[in-house]
Amino acid sequence: MNRATLLLLTRTTLSLFILLLVSSSATATETSVVVEGQYVMADGDTLAMAEEKVLQRAQRKAVEEAGIYLESTFHDYESVRNGKSTQVSSLEIRTLAAAITKTDVQESRRSFERDRPVFTIRIRAVVNLDHLQEAVRRWRSEEQLAAHFRQLQEENAKLKAQLRETHTPPSGVRTLVIEPPGRTGPQGQARHLLETALHSHNLRQKIDLTSQAAALDPQFVDALIVRGQTYLKMVSLAFSNKSRPSEYSEYIDYARMDFDRALLMDARNPWALLGQGDARTWLNQPEAAESAYTQALEIDPFFDIARQRLIRVTTTQARKLTSTKQWDSAMTTLNRMLNSSVSESWIPSQKEAYLLRGELHQKLNQSTQAIDDLSVVIDIDPTHVQALLMRGKLYREQLQGRLAKEDFEQACILGAPAACEQLP
Repeated sequence: MNRATLLLLTRTTLSLFILLLVSSSATATETSVVVEGQYVMADGDTLAMAEEKVLQRAQRKAVEEAGIYLESTFHDYESVRNGKSTQVSSLEIRTLAAAITKTDVQESRRSFERDRPVFTIRIRAVVNLDHLQEAVRRWRSEEQLAAHFRQLQEENAKLKAQLRETHTPPSGVRTLVIEPPGRTGPQGQARHLLETALHSHNLRQKIDLTSQAAALDPQFVDALIVRGQTYLKMVSLAFSNKSRPSEYSEYIDYARMDFDRALLMDARNPWALLGQGDARTWLNQPEAAESAYTQALEIDPFFDIARQRLIRVTTTQARKLTSTKQWDSAMTTLNRMLNSSVSESWIPSQKEAYLLRGELHQKLNQSTQAIDDLSVVIDIDPTHVQALLMRGKLYREQLQGRLAKEDFEQACILGAPAACEQLP
């Protein structure tokens, strides 16, 4: 069996000659660069592929000589298998396309080196530094999102494994636990059981321990809350595992009953209200969920988890109403949340809500309000293409050509063909 041999083509980088010329006609954010590069054709290349690769190398050198270092890998490898060689490049083509606004080929020639075609090219490239910095920033953002997605996948795999454990019948011998001094009474034993449950990562064991605690002390609100939360955790795991609703619907009912019972004993318990809101969300009762989260925040305005849940359930409900063209109802739902007095630090978490309200204002021919909401979205995320496109069109309708052009140009730079088509 032939083994693939990976050889780094260092000779390609050694054979690149760079000449930097700053054009007198360049703008403040553009640099004109002349570069020369070579590429040794691999066995798997066609002539067109080889010409494209040598041009890409020259363009990359132009970008580097312009003074911006790309924090992305660029290595050329030659792989030899069954006597034939192929080359692979990790060059970020999108970054080059965003950075180089113009390329003029000054010279192109071919030669041979050890019976292999060598392509040489000299180009003059105009590099826009602002566009390049923006492209690099987007690339970093995408890398962070990819890393976050991989982390979520790993966590999801662990949760699925834990869900499978909950379906495994308990086995083994139960051991007798001797309670330490001071915990011999029912209430003390109940609290000890709850502490044990809180430190357990096994959902079945959590249910068992909190049930024992609730039985020992029927007025123990915390045991009911923790058990209700555990039931909802099992619901979430089953849902992520694409189980049928019938397989976890009873868990939702158990959780709802626990939180309702806890609130009968302590009507101002924010954690019980949070759980009630979560249970109502799973039961597809958004108005009841919103009410529960709002009550929790009235009791504790700094209850961040309830604030996050409120933003999510309100935005989701407004989106559903919008999809059925119930625009006034959707607007009322969003206004209840967005018009409330909260810290500005929460505005980024409300980005999707502002975007949706901007769309609703646009549908209701309320251009000024739509522009205001879209501007909030763009302030939060200057690379939000949809918001830029929408605001640009609204500016154009208001005959604010310069502002419209700025939005379309930014969206075009970010890779939106629809925005590029709007430019003269």
